[in-house]
Amino acid sequence: MPKMRLEIITAERVVYADDVNVVVAPGIEGELGILPHHAPLMTILQPGELRIVKDGQEQFLVVGGGFMEVMANKVIVLADAAERAEEIDEQRAQEAMRRAQERLAGREADLDFERALGALHRAQARLRVVQRRRPRRPGPPPESPA
Repeated sequence: MPKMRLEIITAERVVYADDVNVVVAPGIEGELGILPHHAPLMTILQPGELRIVKDGQEQFLVVGGGFMEVMANKVIVLADAAERAEEIDEQRAQEAMRRAQERLAGREADLDFERALGALHRAQARLRVVQRRRPRRPGPPPESPA
């Protein structure tokens, strides 16, 4: 399967750089699927889950918004923040979600609603990525009809 170069960069570091088959990113108007030889584009990313497929294996990252540029079989993500699934502390993400939910439920006069909602969306995305990282346990075998 054809590949393209993917680089995910924050102000602090290069989070990811490799040749991949598919990138699915949280675009401002919904998910964007990028395949090799995609038409050039530049878009804003919203905070959310970024999925990478390489040789049939999926990897998940969380991006905190930013920009994505596709050109000449190369995808560059300039993210405000980005974390690989294995870097996320699940307990901290759950606590951040709880705090954001409490702020939104309280509706205090000085609440910055957009900021609190953004914090909630980031925490939810982090938890989704952590949950995808867990190995799937096989369930009990299906019961056969008698």
